[in-house]
Amino acid sequence: MVWERTQEAIQQMVDDAPKAKWYFSDGFEADQRLWYHFGSYEVSQGKNDTYSVEGDNAELRHYLARLARKSRCFSRCLYALQCALKLFVFSFNRRQLHKQLFPNYQAHIKDFVYP
Repeated sequence: MVWERTQEAIQQMVDDAPKAKWYFSDGFEADQRLWYHFGSYEVSQGKNDTYSVEGDNAELRHYLARLARKSRCFSRCLYALQCALKLFVFSFNRRQLHKQLFPNYQAHIKDFVYP
């Protein structure tokens, strides 16, 4: 997450993120001048390149109250947010594997968190 949309802040975010072959953006002016670590940069035309990311964001907002919009629940501690995300991803992935093996059985994400 970038608090300020400056070229320096966005470049730091790109440097810290896992490297990718493709980088898509909304066409913000500073994005065009960044170094993408030998990946290709394109301005997204429509939603084709970003719909899966937005779907993942919606999933996170649905399951983690601290990421919900227009809410008083938010993380003041970055470490707590990282821990919550790791626990969610771990549990979500376990549930997805279970759903592949047993597609006819209902499974809530809370059932896949270790006690």
